[in-house]
Amino acid sequence: MKRQIFTEDHDAFRETVRTFLAKEVTPHYEKWEKDGIVSRDAWRAAGRQGLLGLAVPEEYGGGGATDFRYSAVLAEEFTRAGTPGFAIGLHNDIIGPYLTSLATEEQKRRWLPGFCTGETITAIAMTEPGAGSDLQGIRTAAEDRGDHWVLNGSKTFISNGILADLVIVVARTTPEGGAHGLSLLVVERGMAGFERGRNLDKIGQKSQDTAELFFNDVRVPKENLLGELNGAFVHLMTNLAQERMAIAIAGIAAAEHLLEITTGYVKEREAFGRPLAKLQHIRFEIAEMATECAVTRAFLDRCIADHSDGTLDAVHASMAKWWATELQKRVADRCLQLHGGYGYMTAYPVARAFTDGRIQTIYGGTTEIMKEIIGRSLLG
Repeated sequence: MKRQIFTEDHDAFRETVRTFLAKEVTPHYEKWEKDGIVSRDAWRAAGRQGLLGLAVPEEYGGGGATDFRYSAVLAEEFTRAGTPGFAIGLHNDIIGPYLTSLATEEQKRRWLPGFCTGETITAIAMTEPGAGSDLQGIRTAAEDRGDHWVLNGSKTFISNGILADLVIVVARTTPEGGAHGLSLLVVERGMAGFERGRNLDKIGQKSQDTAELFFNDVRVPKENLLGELNGAFVHLMTNLAQERMAIAIAGIAAAEHLLEITTGYVKEREAFGRPLAKLQHIRFEIAEMATECAVTRAFLDRCIADHSDGTLDAVHASMAKWWATELQKRVADRCLQLHGGYGYMTAYPVARAFTDGRIQTIYGGTTEIMKEIIGRSLLG
């Protein structure tokens, strides 16, 4: 079915992204996977190409494009290229809105130009060893010392953790406040007491520098409070819909690409004297996955259009996130199976997609959390 949500401008942007990937990312990706980190040169190249800060106002060096469909194009093409370790979506779609909507004028002028050029790589630090989806369990705390905060605690599973020059840290600023006693503090590279731990060894997305972060008596200037004091919970909830949409878009794009790869494979691969595609079971497998992808694509495109118009709610974003990522997981498993032994070989894209995509149902809110949000909205 022909997609209805994109214009000629979006199509032209898609070609720009594909050219960038072919020149600046794909030739180097194997090295990044081995190194466990993406080159800073690639981030700066993305900045020169205008792929960073798409929604940042032009006066701060951004693209000034509030149309989320451009972000959707970016997510789809990076997914199809098999390069999820380059966390450009995290930078643009998850962290960007915090800076553009919450930062003061002084903060915007200080942080956004580098954000858009790729000189300033960003991360957001929520998860702790003992607290994931449960914000009330956050122990990292900041003590008010008049003109600055003293920050202590640790975070884990932080994407861009090694490269990040600017980290938005969720910290407890009112001990008795529960989830409503949290604030967002911006910690910058070079602050005394800010240390990075291991670049964590994951089963997939090897080039993504996911790390532990430690804060030992870090002096954070009062000027680095982002948004309202004790307002982190509301700020986080406001931006989660876009984060979940970005993950969902990658999910359906991955499923569609895996289906495309596997369809070609079963047409060529022979067993029992004929192509696998001639076997009824194989045809049924492909038919089921194609139908699930088509139905999911229709829903996701509607959600993309609604989000671009500012009308998508948290419940439908949660539906999109859990459904698309669970579909991605199912399709990756079935496509690997249809590749047989070759599907287990890392030389085949389906093998890497299987491990790279497994995190999709976990980060940004687990499938179980998504179902809880949906169920609570329906049942109270």
